[in-house]
Amino acid sequence: MLFNSLSFIIFFPIVVVFFFALPQKYRWMLLLAASYFFYLSFEIKYFFLIATSTLVSYYTAIWMGNTDDDKLRKKFLLLNLITNLGILFVFKYFNFAIDTANFTLEKVQIGYQIPLMRLMLPLGISFYTFQIIGYTLDVYYERVKPQKHLGIFALYVSFFPQLVAGPIERGGRLLPQFFVKHKFDYNRVKTGLIIMLWGYFKKLVIADRISVIVDQVYGTPEQYGGVALIITTVLFAIQIYCDFSGYTDIAIGAAKIMGFDLMINFKRPFISKNISEFWRRWHISLSTWARDYIYEPIAFKRKNWGMKGIVWAIFVTFSLLGLWHGAKWAFVFFGVLQGLAFYYEMFTKNFRAKLARAIPAMIYNKLSILLTFSFFCFTSIFFRADNIIDGFHIAGSLDNGLLEFISNFTKKLLFEFSLSPGAEVLKELDLQPFDFVILMFAIFTMFQFEKFGRDGYFWEVLEKAPLIARWTVYAFIFTFILMYGEFNIQEFIYFQF
Repeated sequence: MLFNSLSFIIFFPIVVVFFFALPQKYRWMLLLAASYFFYLSFEIKYFFLIATSTLVSYYTAIWMGNTDDDKLRKKFLLLNLITNLGILFVFKYFNFAIDTANFTLEKVQIGYQIPLMRLMLPLGISFYTFQIIGYTLDVYYERVKPQKHLGIFALYVSFFPQLVAGPIERGGRLLPQFFVKHKFDYNRVKTGLIIMLWGYFKKLVIADRISVIVDQVYGTPEQYGGVALIITTVLFAIQIYCDFSGYTDIAIGAAKIMGFDLMINFKRPFISKNISEFWRRWHISLSTWARDYIYEPIAFKRKNWGMKGIVWAIFVTFSLLGLWHGAKWAFVFFGVLQGLAFYYEMFTKNFRAKLARAIPAMIYNKLSILLTFSFFCFTSIFFRADNIIDGFHIAGSLDNGLLEFISNFTKKLLFEFSLSPGAEVLKELDLQPFDFVILMFAIFTMFQFEKFGRDGYFWEVLEKAPLIARWTVYAFIFTFILMYGEFNIQEFIYFQF
């Protein structure tokens, strides 16, 4: 049941009505049943996996809370990690490991090939596994107390608005909210609907329109010139932002309607001046999770290494972040590139400070934003490419015919007042001029709207505007979705993670 499907449009209002109609003591049952129904609507046979992870994590956390024996607590923690990471490895990374082993055997001229397992990737397994592990580690380090209500804990693991693609919540934030009686609040419902509407705008009007272009070009990259590849690469960076942040907005809005506050996952990442700021604004629930549970423990354990310990912690963290996204080397390389950007920032801090003083602040900031965005676009090639070989091919072909296009375009524009070279690129991308204009207008509108309000949440400012201004904007967004949204129901990109 996708957020952008008719079944969810029917399912969600029914859940909301029953949620507010039921007494508080029964609401968790409704939400748990709705969450499992939501998840099972994708694939029934993987219910066993989420149920196993839930039960093992619940009991190991309880056992850790009931003993002061450090050795015993570590054994319970180890049991939890082996179970959850084992399930994640088998269903997400086992065939990847086998493929890598078979490739190695072939290179050393050993004829034997290890057979692959026929496994489907369970939806949302990386998200709920990390959410469970974060909770377990918080219990182990006594940051939170173990949740003794099995039903509430199962709801924490499977809460349907954020189950499939996050944000990755923390036990200390979400669990207490299930014990609060949430009354129907018109303002919360209105705000939640606006946030959902904005998420649908980003998904249906921008992300799904771009996906048609990106799928076509990245499916056969060898057929396209450098200009088309550059345009597609930039569009993919915008697509993945609109697709993922669109999902997050719908999840946050849906939860808010029922009275729950999910964490903000994006804070206008494309205005970042460097890659470290970018990761403080992009997929915040994952980046903070990696900071708290991977980077800081490694850096602390290797503190006697000095700067080498920090470098090692960054390398491991970003390699694992890349691998978290998917079982292929292109994702690992994506993570490594992000880590290299962090190294660059660390070792050029003084140089960049001198440069910032030598250049006017406005120019320096704009150039920094442009370079950071360009770097993310470049690394996203490996995020989107079908494999690392295609990724290197696309990256190496970006300059193919670029200078010729710039020269030709400039001559045509200045001396013939013609945009024909641009039209030729649109034709190469199989994109009609009208569709391109609509897409550019939608992207421009999104970025303009996100300039207002804290962290891009423009509705906080909009709600203080005059009534006619508010409803004009709401009507514009809704109408634009109806007129130019893609309703052929495409999955969200992060469902595969």
